[in-house]
Amino acid sequence: MNSTTERGGQPAGAGHLSETDRLREAGWFSRLVHRPEIGAFSGMSVILILLAIAAGDVVYNPLGIKNNLAIVAQLGIIATGACMLMIAGEFDLSIGSMIGFAGMSMAIMLKWGLPFGIGPATPLSAFLITLCLTLAIGWLIGTIVVRTRLSSFIVSLSFLFILRGATEVSFRTFNQGSTQVSGLPDFKETDFFASLLGGETFQWFYDLLFWLGLNFNRAGDQWVTGFDAKVAWWLVISIAAWFVLSRTQVGNWIYATGGNEEAARANGVPTDKVKVSLFMFTAFCATIFAATQVFDTNTADAAKGNLKELEAIAAAVVGGVILSGGFGSIVGVVFGAVIFGLVQNSVFYISWIDGSYYRMFLGTVLLVAAFSNETIRKRITGGI
Repeated sequence: MNSTTERGGQPAGAGHLSETDRLREAGWFSRLVHRPEIGAFSGMSVILILLAIAAGDVVYNPLGIKNNLAIVAQLGIIATGACMLMIAGEFDLSIGSMIGFAGMSMAIMLKWGLPFGIGPATPLSAFLITLCLTLAIGWLIGTIVVRTRLSSFIVSLSFLFILRGATEVSFRTFNQGSTQVSGLPDFKETDFFASLLGGETFQWFYDLLFWLGLNFNRAGDQWVTGFDAKVAWWLVISIAAWFVLSRTQVGNWIYATGGNEEAARANGVPTDKVKVSLFMFTAFCATIFAATQVFDTNTADAAKGNLKELEAIAAAVVGGVILSGGFGSIVGVVFGAVIFGLVQNSVFYISWIDGSYYRMFLGTVLLVAAFSNETIRKRITGGI
């Protein structure tokens, strides 16, 4: 007798098919509506249409597209890191504080020089030293989680406070009591590395719009010259993360770690290394976020990144990631970042919308998405 069972729990060959098998035999539309990111795509489509009706001439003009994508890209960068960590079954609540810490580190070095009086800092040296610090902190958070088996919620929450406090103390120590550094030189105008992070990209797109007569000011000159560089970084990080999750063994390890850690470890998956590496990846994403801000605005503030960890987690959940791990996709997170970025920025375009409604929208969509994601997961896995 064949004792093999399907994931849905029915005996193989008994005439019953699991939900997974039914989806395989179903048409393309049935498979599409069961994708983890379909809810986020639908929500994004509705938001795009509503904004077009309410303020399309402002939201979708050349400057509006640039400004909206700048907000979306920043959220998308950290949401990608949060997504991959959540798929592995962990959380990092220190992302927002890491942004403030990284921005502080770069700004202080750019204004007062490298540590130990080595000499003046360049954008590249300030970034690399800061990245080493943040990666080390990410490694420490992950190591504490996997060695002690404490909840990543508690460990990362502790570092949220530690990093925010360290940022404020450092600012006040070096900056005569102030928690803000402003008036840095505009490095992106003279330094290639700074322009990669804080300059503009995809200028050809706006050159094309100008050639088509859709991107000019009252004087007849080109109005907008390119997207913020953070858009390119978002795309690169998202594509790299998608490739790792969907095309590599490491991606299988990440899903397996979040789906059933004990079973994954028994099958040779280095679950501890996977988790530590993903905590370091979230630190990397936070550092890129901070660097794009510092080199774009030439300022840094201790309050930067405040509550961004919650927005990143929310964008990941809306994008199809479930809180228990083992399920989600980068494509869905891209859609989730677009949703929250557009809605967050819409208060500047639609005067009759109170900014507080954004938080109400965030909470409502998050709750609905969590229910929806769990329902889809149960249908795909046969209720497991």
